[in-house]
Amino acid sequence: MAKSKTWLSDRIRTMLPSREELESNRLMQPVAHLLLQPALWRFTRRSVPRAIAVGLTIGIFVIIPFVQPVAAAMVAVPVRANVPLTAGTTLLTNPVTTPLLLMAALWVGSDLFGFPANPGAVLQMIESHASIERWVNWLFSSAAPALVSGLAVIAVISGIVGYAIAALVWRLWITHKWRRRRHRYDIQI
Repeated sequence: MAKSKTWLSDRIRTMLPSREELESNRLMQPVAHLLLQPALWRFTRRSVPRAIAVGLTIGIFVIIPFVQPVAAAMVAVPVRANVPLTAGTTLLTNPVTTPLLLMAALWVGSDLFGFPANPGAVLQMIESHASIERWVNWLFSSAAPALVSGLAVIAVISGIVGYAIAALVWRLWITHKWRRRRHRYDIQI
């Protein structure tokens, strides 16, 4: 087996399950023929930006922790995105970022679409340690349309921006590799 080149790639390999581990998992048997196609596990100039875009969009819009990677992997198959990177990108929404994301979604939904949701009410309910019943009543009164529309806008915009940044970084990385290779070749001659 070839030695990996970076610490980050070593770290990613240890965190993600291998194709063989997923293939042997009995829960994966019904969809293994789709998810385990070799093209969906390669890091290419097309699959990486697609994976970032899909992972960010699904990760932000779905916002249910254990459903995000599964939903993102299912969407990655038809768009030919890198499956592990797609599932991993959904982890950008975590317990630290989710409250901020929900506040931003409420603000975007109420300001952009005019839904009557007060993002400041969330802070008041947090400070007063509101009951679950009060949270549910608040969510189903006027906050649900603002929250859903705000999450949709933020998810789509972050997917587009993520795609553009990933494509740019990929291009810069390849350009850097070619320049190093050309410089090495010029020195040897």
